[in-house]
Amino acid sequence: MPNPKRRHSHARTRERRAHDALRVPQFYIDKDSGEAKIPHRIDPKTGTYKGRQIVNAKDAE
Repeated sequence: MPNPKRRHSHARTRERRAHDALRVPQFYIDKDSGEAKIPHRIDPKTGTYKGRQIVNAKDAE
């Protein structure tokens, strides 16, 4: 297996680790129910997306 010939600098190591931070999940507050929802997803309870009925709520289960 290949091994590094030289040691990585602190700056290079920290530059790589800058992308390891956890991100806060994105959501929005629904106007009708007041619940937090994930954007760009069909609501599984009601079967709606952008105010339009996409699937029946019974089929979503």
